Amino acid sequence: GILFNTGAGQHILKNPLVVNSIVEKAALRRTDVILEVGPGTGNLTVKMLEKVKKVIACEIDPRLVGELQKRVQGTCLANKLEIKVGDILKTDLPFFDACVANLPYQISSPFVFKLLLHRPFFRCAILMFQREFALRLVAKPGTKLYCRLSINTQLLARVDHLMKVGKNNFRPPPKVESSVVRIEPKNPPPPINFQEWDGLVRIAFVRKNKTLSAAFKSSAVEQLLDHNYRIHCSLHNTFEGRRNFPLRENCKSHLITVKKLKAEYVSNILAVHVSRTFTSKSDNLIRKLEIPENFKIAEKIQTVLKNTGYSEKRARSMDIDDFIRLLHGFNSEGIHFS
Repeated sequence: GILFNTGAGQHILKNPLVVNSIVEKAALRRTDVILEVGPGTGNLTVKMLEKVKKVIACEIDPRLVGELQKRVQGTCLANKLEIKVGDILKTDLPFFDACVANLPYQISSPFVFKLLLHRPFFRCAILMFQREFALRLVAKPGTKLYCRLSINTQLLARVDHLMKVGKNNFRPPPKVESSVVRIEPKNPPPPINFQEWDGLVRIAFVRKNKTLSAAFKSSAVEQLLDHNYRIHCSLHNTFEGRRNFPLRENCKSHLITVKKLKAEYVSNILAVHVSRTFTSKSDNLIRKLEIPENFKIAEKIQTVLKNTGYSEKRARSMDIDDFIRLLHGFNSEGIHFS
């Protein structure tokens, strides 16, 4: 027989009762195209092939690809199976209606987010994970396992823990217990830039028991946000700090030029002190906005935290709505996380 590579997460689901339960919970349809990652020797694959239009099985190990091909060869199921050989994390996902898989556990996190950011939308995913990872996916604010993984997944999807699966249901048995989880992407997705969102959440959860005021005092965080803030000012031709830092003619600072805007229009949208230079064309106005030398991003960050009411809050107890409000508070002041 095949010697399974446990280091690559090869633990074959051998219990037919568990296989049948997973297929049942997936609520497969005759017209479905199913994506399976890590089919192994095909115990789950064959059961799904009996119920759906097509299974696209993605396998990185050529030995297991051969086993799977032999298993369906000469049967009526063979023409319903498509095998893709390679690393699923480095491959563009095909079109599929649902994803059903006993995943190699070491790719759990990157694969979940590859799935959730995939378009077009799929109906649902029924996935086997290491038990603790599964519990983190469904963890709620204030609980021990609540983390960045929890809130990011729950932002993009509805997540349910379906069943526990003991280690003896696998060959060879893993060192940890497992769980099956259902993930259903929110369609339409929340109107949030995920890179921005994840940038904020990443900072907050580095030390989830710290207050946000303390978490944002890291010099690395301040440098990143200061850099992003200056880029934002350049791209959007504005200085969001103008209310607190009036511009002075003599400050040696960043110059941002806004061209070809009518003077009246610019005056209405930018209530700032400016130096005006009119070109030969009467409708052109060049306005120079300056970020003064004494501008400190740290003060601006703490002001946003205080004004939004989250300065003394801790990430461990904040829910999705809290982070949406906080992100809006930062963005409205020109502070961005990506």
